[in-house]
Amino acid sequence: MASDRQKYGGKTATVASGFVTGMLAGVHRKGVDAGALLNEFGIDLANPAIRIPLDRYARLYNRVIAACGDEAFGLMPEPMRPGSFEFLCRAMIGSPTLGEALERGRRFLAIVLPAMTVDIARDRDLARLILHEHGRPLGARDEPGRVFAFEWLLRLLHGLSCWLVGRGLSLVRVRFPYHRPDHGDDYALVYTERSEFGGDVLVAELRADLFDLPLRRDEAALASFLDGAPGKISMLYRRDREMVLRVRDLLRDALPESPTIDEVAAGLHLSPRTLHRRLRDEGTSFRAIKDALRRDIALSRLTKTRRPIAEVASELGYADTSAFYRAFTGWTGQSPQRFRRQLRGIEPGGAGLRQRRGGPSR
Repeated sequence: MASDRQKYGGKTATVASGFVTGMLAGVHRKGVDAGALLNEFGIDLANPAIRIPLDRYARLYNRVIAACGDEAFGLMPEPMRPGSFEFLCRAMIGSPTLGEALERGRRFLAIVLPAMTVDIARDRDLARLILHEHGRPLGARDEPGRVFAFEWLLRLLHGLSCWLVGRGLSLVRVRFPYHRPDHGDDYALVYTERSEFGGDVLVAELRADLFDLPLRRDEAALASFLDGAPGKISMLYRRDREMVLRVRDLLRDALPESPTIDEVAAGLHLSPRTLHRRLRDEGTSFRAIKDALRRDIALSRLTKTRRPIAEVASELGYADTSAFYRAFTGWTGQSPQRFRRQLRGIEPGGAGLRQRRGGPSR
């Protein structure tokens, strides 16, 4: 039987179903059976509170590209032909610095992705990636396909940049050109806690000096990296945040105890202040990591087991079951009992389950 470490850590971290919904938005235009693709990977989107294991999401990512013949998932007026990601990598990898690599990438994407424009700006303190639609809009402002198009392109550029320099690159702030989506809680770990919504274009800010970093990858490393790409980029969801993983591991291994940040810092041989700064540099916080871990485990146990809710709450370190109820309602918009009833088809209207709008619990 798999341990909790195998189930909930590392490659089996989860993503919100909203990322899958957006990914599939263009599939129907290609005449591809989205249901068959989901069944192939055992993913059921009828309940939008269900989360998808990250490794399964990465495989679906590549499968959708193969089925559509389009590395932009059928979301753009013109397809991004398979092989574009490889040549994007090759265009960037010979650059002396990250800033030059991104400039080369920008020019390459202008050829293979004409529906979206990537601009780069830099001043003394901050560098900015600016993404916007070129020509007619990709869809209504909050349409899942349009939302995913921006999510995808930023993650592609950011994840590839992290890999090229061989380290995590913290995003200082990102402003997205749509209202906060139902899966907005995940943005704190995918991008940054300073994820804002409602702009006209996407603006991602990084420290300016990061653009001066030398590239540490060569052609030999690229050959290995391309095995499993471009879906592999989605696997950098937490892997580019070393301290996030270490904190998550300590918190998971301590369950049902709920260590404080002081106790976790001591376990990492750091001061609490240093740990707070390291997590901030990686775009998150101790509370956000603890909340995400408990959410992932709670949803999995309520979905896959028949354990009493009070027992699940206790296993997650909630001394008071009512506190677990409040947290679970914050994550999913409903009580644990109703979640289970809808999951088993006992209660009508299960497909109408929603995720809460708003930030992660504090």
